[in-house]
Amino acid sequence: MASTQADALNALQAKHRLPGLAEITAGKGGLPRILITSPAASGEIYLHGAHITSWRPAGAEEVIFLSQNSRWADGEAIRGGVPVCSPWFRTKEDNPKAPKHGLVRTKTWSLEAMEATADGVRVTLATTNDAEGMQWWPFEFTLRLRATFGSSLRMELEYANQSSKPVTVGEALHSYLAVGDVRQISVSGLDGARYFDNMDGNREKRQEGALRFTKGTDNAYMETAAELVLHDPALRRRIHVIKSGSRSTVAWNPWEEGARRMGDLGDDEWRQFACIEASNVLGCSATVDPSETHTLVSELACERL
Repeated sequence: MASTQADALNALQAKHRLPGLAEITAGKGGLPRILITSPAASGEIYLHGAHITSWRPAGAEEVIFLSQNSRWADGEAIRGGVPVCSPWFRTKEDNPKAPKHGLVRTKTWSLEAMEATADGVRVTLATTNDAEGMQWWPFEFTLRLRATFGSSLRMELEYANQSSKPVTVGEALHSYLAVGDVRQISVSGLDGARYFDNMDGNREKRQEGALRFTKGTDNAYMETAAELVLHDPALRRRIHVIKSGSRSTVAWNPWEEGARRMGDLGDDEWRQFACIEASNVLGCSATVDPSETHTLVSELACERL
């Protein structure tokens, strides 16, 4: 088995590597990953879940949070990074036995392409529905993630509907953003937005002023297309989240109580991240007609204070 995995890794490396920019190696748990080392940024993305686990612009600190307790194995979701949630988000409304956050977080995606860009490296990964997935989601699709690692991190999640019926897709790029102390940050761009508070029975509420994290938070903000800015005084930086093809935003942090119940998150690690997610969830889910595509885009940029 190990020899087969090594052979597959070597074949990918021979076909796709970009000398001096991107290499394909065995990562944690032996899972294949792509390491980016361009002048503009370093980064890391796993074929397991098409999961971005690092993005660090040149001259800056790491922007993506990754738990030290994360599990690295087939069938396990990576804790932290940027999980890809599709074609539903959270628990599937019509079948709570279905995998949480969709079908693709723990699948091995195919590497379609790696290419140098004017400002870094673009990686394209893809996956399709399979027999196991069809029991939960009886629609053919191809899902692609195009991730461009440069002075910004641009993520494009494309759902191509290959079935004969329109489908309504729930999705999120579940970005864990590294922060100095979540209790000190604020997020602008959501003032006045209507949201559903999943920590309070999904009650509908309205945001007043900047979002601040003072307790366990799981908010789904509706009809939010504006740029979001995370202000982090402890790390003396701002992280911009620029969205398109996204009508909702999810903000999440489990706080101390929630972190204690999560075996793959350290008890104190909740202080080190905030999830600010470009998404299409609940009433803002995306309907995709047959033979059509929908693309969700989230671009992260970082600046010093």
